[in-house]
Amino acid sequence: MGPLKFRVYSGPPFRMVARRIQGGSMPQRPYVIDELISAKAIAARIEQLSRSIKTEYKDTDKLVVVGLLRGSFVFIADLVRELDLPVEVDFLEASSYGDGMESSREVRILKDIRGQIEGRDVLVVEDIIDTGFTLEHVLHLLQSRKPRKLRTIALLDKPTRRETGVKADWIGFEIPDEFVVGYGIDFAQRNRNLPFIGCVRFLAENEA
Repeated sequence: MGPLKFRVYSGPPFRMVARRIQGGSMPQRPYVIDELISAKAIAARIEQLSRSIKTEYKDTDKLVVVGLLRGSFVFIADLVRELDLPVEVDFLEASSYGDGMESSREVRILKDIRGQIEGRDVLVVEDIIDTGFTLEHVLHLLQSRKPRKLRTIALLDKPTRRETGVKADWIGFEIPDEFVVGYGIDFAQRNRNLPFIGCVRFLAENEA
């Protein structure tokens, strides 16, 4: 089952207006968030993906689920609750964004996993694949530790942005080249708590 493809929603927007972003290097511009993928659609897709993952790991002693912080924390919480498998959860934080909208392509590991994965089954959970640099770096790092099986799942994929050959084994939704937030994904540390995925749309001065 391939990823579901979404185009930018053209109907009435979910008009959540953030007036100004205080501090940091981000431009202080008002914006609205247009809903792209509903909470209901996300939940249904996770249920589908979990069935495929359970089949792939049906013979595991314990599946180590590694969430890439911070954007995947909501996704991983919902995903593991759908997995009828023995599961251990760990986290790794890697960054190539900072507070910006564009990837810096320089990947830094800010927090490594705590457990050992040699000879174990591992599933890496990513929120969104953009250029692919972050996921590629993480997979090289984890593969060097000799897991028995290493697979990846990403909630969102922007294939038009890809600059590496990395691919996830499971993709939730294929989306256009839009800056998205919600469901754990942030814009300058805002909007992670939205229950849906939405596109950031900046307003002209006369619309603010």
